[in-house]
Amino acid sequence: MLNLSGITVRLGGRTIIDDATAKLPPRGRIGLIGRNGAGKSTLVRVIAGMLEPDTGSVAMPRGSRLGYIAQEAPGGDATPFETVLAADIERAALMIESETCEDPHHLGEIHERLIAIDAHSAPSRAARILVGLGFDEDAQHRPLESFSGGWRMRVALAALLFSQPDLLLLDEPSNHLDLEAVLWLEDFLKSYPATILLVSHERDFLNNVVNHILHLSGGKLTLYPGGYDAFERQRAERQAQLASAKAKQQAQRDHLQEYIAKNSARASTAKQAQSRQKALAKLQPIAELIDDPSLSFEFPDPDELRPPLITLDYASVGYGDTPVLSKLNLRLDPDDRIALLGRNGNGKTTLARLLAAQLKPMDGAMNASGKMRVGYFTQYQVEELDRSETPLQHMTQLMKGATQSAVRAQLGRFGFSGNKATTEVGKLSGGERARLALALITRDAPHMLILDEPTNHLDVDAREALIQALNDYSGAVVIVSHDRHMLEMTADRLVLVDSGAAREFDGSIDDYIAFVLAKEPQSSAGGGREKGVNKKDQRKAAAEAREKSQELRKRAKTIESELEKLAKQRSAVDQAMFDPSSASGELAKLTMTELMKRRAQIEDDIAAAEVKWLEANEAIEAFTA
Repeated sequence: MLNLSGITVRLGGRTIIDDATAKLPPRGRIGLIGRNGAGKSTLVRVIAGMLEPDTGSVAMPRGSRLGYIAQEAPGGDATPFETVLAADIERAALMIESETCEDPHHLGEIHERLIAIDAHSAPSRAARILVGLGFDEDAQHRPLESFSGGWRMRVALAALLFSQPDLLLLDEPSNHLDLEAVLWLEDFLKSYPATILLVSHERDFLNNVVNHILHLSGGKLTLYPGGYDAFERQRAERQAQLASAKAKQQAQRDHLQEYIAKNSARASTAKQAQSRQKALAKLQPIAELIDDPSLSFEFPDPDELRPPLITLDYASVGYGDTPVLSKLNLRLDPDDRIALLGRNGNGKTTLARLLAAQLKPMDGAMNASGKMRVGYFTQYQVEELDRSETPLQHMTQLMKGATQSAVRAQLGRFGFSGNKATTEVGKLSGGERARLALALITRDAPHMLILDEPTNHLDVDAREALIQALNDYSGAVVIVSHDRHMLEMTADRLVLVDSGAAREFDGSIDDYIAFVLAKEPQSSAGGGREKGVNKKDQRKAAAEAREKSQELRKRAKTIESELEKLAKQRSAVDQAMFDPSSASGELAKLTMTELMKRRAQIEDDIAAAEVKWLEANEAIEAFTA
């Protein structure tokens, strides 16, 4: 049983969590949800003991082991396999002691304990977890420093799962995963024998994993039984009850006010009027349902173009002289809704960049309508926004010659009306910045939208609003996402990007999930291996390919060094926020609000560097695949 009692947290003078209380069931699988900025990650850090609440306490059974992924990804010369095995601290210590112990009696006790904790099956268990998260045998034995930050975070997740804590805390565990790895993680968590508390905005993931929803709203916690769909039904019923109660209260308020107005001036009824005045003052207002502008998405419809918009005829695309995808044959029409499927690193982003005309075909032909306009969304664009400028300034710069009313109309389609249009980007939430990026790329009513992971900064309600807007949009849509619900609700054509090719997948998202679960997991982290190929020859070929890609690897290494520096900067800011007395140098001079802004900027820089690394990595993998 995990008990949260009266938790209150204030950061930068603002109350994030306000007297939050909840009793979580033992061995429960609880999904922690809430709007962007509600304080979910803050609450998880409180439970993990990384942040001291202003008031309140966290209680769990004595001796419980708690597992939580730190912000920094593991690095160094250790391999993923070694890192995961080392996560079981007791086993690692016993294995070392067994090699040096000279006391036969104590050595026997050590081996008895190793048998009790099933230590000898640990290597196979560690390997199974790593394979499930996308690491094949070769990738498991490469040094961590050869992976991007995203893949190293997968190693951190693998180590956490391997250590089997009594309380497993997961904050957006699918952020660095592709759909295949998400499916594996989902299956793993469903059979996890201890308590799980996870933060997620993916409704399918929540529906399939959790048996309770813990809703954080207005600083308060409410526990609902069931998955996300059950929570939605219960919340709708509660909102209906609130609306009914508010209407009844308003009728009572109107009646009291009418009586007071008519009878206050008359001596015979003045006392009754005063009594009703007191009754009116005691009426506690019932919370209204908030009309949240962050749920506003409206894509402008383009003028009509004759099909096809784009055709690819035996086209190849890649980086430098090396193709990532070859023999592409694809046709896109104005009403198409296409989802690109496949593991991370297989070339989905490369194909998206080809369709957006950011890359040219290396071979074959690509024909596109000369009048076609394309809106291409990536997380990199979100991070590139000038934080010192306002949405109005950003849009005015891009809509040159347009009237102020036209500029504001485009911003209004995405919820930036009134003061929001003149708020500095640095003060906007991640979800608001994503909406701004979408507003900017659709300013000229594009005929085709290409969206690469558009939901990363959006909570569940905002994702639903985006789905509705995409379904109302009259142009073509190409989408890359690990959110199954998003794909299922928006796509009617599936294209699988795998093994250097892209081909139509005949079936639904459910069929694709069945297809993924039926086949042996293969990794894009370390490159696939074909049966019948001599392992020695394969390694020799891989070495030659790495030699050819030396320049790209050097660039990736530079980006990795930059990511490590940024991670250290983030740790220093976190320490200054949690313990101001320990801060030194420039950080000691900053207020809590300034520290929060500094941390947000560092997070943005990390995300931008990750995107750059991915582009370099796709090119490298073309050599080593």
